[in-house]
Amino acid sequence: MKIDDPRVETNLSELAGALASTGDPALIGDFLRCLLTPAETADIAARWALVKSLDARVPQREIARNLGISLCKITRGSRELKKPGSAFRRMLSSGERGEPTPAPPHRR
Repeated sequence: MKIDDPRVETNLSELAGALASTGDPALIGDFLRCLLTPAETADIAARWALVKSLDARVPQREIARNLGISLCKITRGSRELKKPGSAFRRMLSSGERGEPTPAPPHRR
């Protein structure tokens, strides 16, 4: 599938719903390891570590050194974290309390 294929959004929405409905972190972890290659798993884990590092205000060059991630990806992550209603920020908050944070009203 190519990125502009409408099935991408459909399947991503279905996947998000399935993950959200389980309430079982162990099952989700097992599922992700089955779904993704080892390299994809490591990449996703590194990106989550990146988001947590940015939130902890670790300098970007230190993140690059520690995680082996390009400054371009780190800058993108930083921009996403700073957006109003950031999904990164909401996921970080949900991890602290163990529950999802509702999305704010969409701004245009």
